[in-house]
Amino acid sequence: MAQILLIDDEPMIRNSASQTLVLAGYEVLSFAEGMSALAHLTPDFNGIVISDIRMPSMDGLEVLQQALHIDKDLPVILISGHADVATAVQAMRDGAYDLLEKPFAANQLVEVVKRALEKRRLTLENRSLKEELTNRERIGPRIMGQAPSILNLRKMITRLAQVDTDVLIWGEMGTGKELVARSLHEQSQRRIHNFITFSCASGNQLALEQELFGFPALQGNKTNPLSKMEAANGGTLFLDEIEYLPLNTQARLLHTLQERSLETQVRTKRVPVNFRLIASSQIDLKTAAEREEFRLDLYYRLNVVSLEIPPLRFRPDDIPLLFQHFVLVAAARCETEVPPLNHQALEVLLRYDWPGNVRELRNIAERYVLLGENYSYDLGALMRSDTTLSGDSLAAKVASFEKTLIRQALNQCQGNIRLVMEQLNIPRKTLTDKMSKYGLERSQFKDPLH
Repeated sequence: MAQILLIDDEPMIRNSASQTLVLAGYEVLSFAEGMSALAHLTPDFNGIVISDIRMPSMDGLEVLQQALHIDKDLPVILISGHADVATAVQAMRDGAYDLLEKPFAANQLVEVVKRALEKRRLTLENRSLKEELTNRERIGPRIMGQAPSILNLRKMITRLAQVDTDVLIWGEMGTGKELVARSLHEQSQRRIHNFITFSCASGNQLALEQELFGFPALQGNKTNPLSKMEAANGGTLFLDEIEYLPLNTQARLLHTLQERSLETQVRTKRVPVNFRLIASSQIDLKTAAEREEFRLDLYYRLNVVSLEIPPLRFRPDDIPLLFQHFVLVAAARCETEVPPLNHQALEVLLRYDWPGNVRELRNIAERYVLLGENYSYDLGALMRSDTTLSGDSLAAKVASFEKTLIRQALNQCQGNIRLVMEQLNIPRKTLTDKMSKYGLERSQFKDPLH
């Protein structure tokens, strides 16, 4: 609800004007001086300011000047019992929305306030639309949703993208941590350079360190493959599931971040590296550090700025929007008609708590497009057929999770088996056998339409 900040040092006038506006249905915060009122203002303040001109500590013209410094489009209405032509001209020249002379009628005050609040509403609405349009035109992934937590997350990403500092992203499995990291990169000045992802949960410590920091020199080889850190030079390095990084490797990472240089077995001296580090975790790293499962000094080094991604169950109003989006994308990729979505299907979506979050919702949307006809588009029956949702044995749940990971990799790699093998770090025969086991075919994921 819009607010009105009312400033007047005379209690009788302040109380009378406040009562008039409250009776007209407005929310009013009244102040005897300007400084306290100005503390409530922000660039996106949803409301207006009404201020008396002649006050002892800070007059109305100064209130006007400081308010417009916070937001040049903020409507400020000035009140004066001593109004003259010079004061009125100066006030309007300084940017006042309107000037009321005491004594003024109640209906006159209400009418001016009504017009000023409408102007403010349109200003904020236009800003929001311009920001949304800018986000749509940006290269890179979009973070969808209208929940307050997601709107705030998008604002934070836009702000942090312009600040070259390391970021820690926290969120449950499937909430979209890599999507947030990519969005930070694509909106930053580093977007012309590489965005390198590295899963800290893959491989043993030796293989992990070689891939992250550098490979040993091979006899007879003049060149060696670039490490992830070297490949990310000038761009962004995204360390996914950093909680799985071994403690010894954490110490080496901390030293690299502090020195911003890399010591490899390939070279005899340290090599400067310039990348932005974005790390993600599914757990509270500070709690893990207190249990000595994660280095506390590395936690503080990473936690310069942190972003928390809310789980899907905390923003239920976004579920239908996201599901419909994933259905449209899947239908376009499969070159098929968009399947129907009735009220019963929406009820099923909203009743479920989505432990796999957005990733799970996307997978269900894809199954709805591919298999919905077999279930007469009964979403409840389709979801009950999935072992992920049935509460079966540990083996069944592991199999379902494995199937989800393979499907996700096939989606991301657009059916490119070689890229899927690299992403999942499994041999071709193993991948082929598992795809056959879970009924996944490469053709389902090739050449998606955009």
